[in-house]
Amino acid sequence: MSQLDFGSQNPFERAISPFKEMAAYEALWTEKGATFKTIADKFRQAPEGAVPSDLVSSSMIADFKTRLKEIMSRYDVENIGIRVHGAGEYPEKLRDARHPIEVLYYQGWWDLVNTRSVAVVGSRKVSEEGARRTRRLVKCLVENGFTIVSGLAEGVDTNAHQTALALGGNTIAVIGTPLSHNYPKQNSELQRKIRDNYLLISQVPFQRYLDQDFRSNRIFFPERNITMSALTEATIIIEASETSGTLTQARAALAQGRKLFILESCFQNPSITWPAKFEAQGAIRVKDYEDIRKNLG
Repeated sequence: MSQLDFGSQNPFERAISPFKEMAAYEALWTEKGATFKTIADKFRQAPEGAVPSDLVSSSMIADFKTRLKEIMSRYDVENIGIRVHGAGEYPEKLRDARHPIEVLYYQGWWDLVNTRSVAVVGSRKVSEEGARRTRRLVKCLVENGFTIVSGLAEGVDTNAHQTALALGGNTIAVIGTPLSHNYPKQNSELQRKIRDNYLLISQVPFQRYLDQDFRSNRIFFPERNITMSALTEATIIIEASETSGTLTQARAALAQGRKLFILESCFQNPSITWPAKFEAQGAIRVKDYEDIRKNLG
């Protein structure tokens, strides 16, 4: 089993075993009908300070420890870190989500979570102009010391991460697969670079992901957008269609009290109506980076 990092322990927090909590979390996800909502509801109903192992039998935990060792070995997953609500360095800003996640897996430089960060997101099938806008905005954000957060998808996400890396900036990828997998396949090398030198985060349970087909696993992608929003102080949407998963993040940002920036070019697109709807709900319409900078403070 690869090394597990659980962060420094506060002497006033309970001492827990990271691998035990990881196994318990995985077990919770194999219960019939389990979703982020149902698991969050379990913790709302549990005594304050409950951790996953409080909700799962010892025999189930033992079983999932064995399963996880096999998965880590099969997919050559090493140096995983775990963050559990109520212990170690779990980011409290995640509690702003409607259904807060209790466990995060990660690889890389955890301290980046504590830097000022902005999510840059948008279409997978990004236009050439959209790609240029992404690169220009990321350049300005990096020059102002912001960490660039995105989802490692095609299009805007890929441009955002690659530009941050090329400029020597910091980046965090919040992915919609377990740390054992990558999607899309063409970003496997980019994922490796971020994992080895920056920060790669996943909330996706290994066993559940392997047990389902790709259609069922699609739900993990919009869910990671909610986490991406909670981890950052603002989300910038470059471009997106009416049915884009990016709009899940837009809704989450407003609900979580984060700033949501929508580029003026989105409002000029006659084929979409969502920009005006989100502006009416509190999103900020921006013409250039100066508008973003002023609102970020």
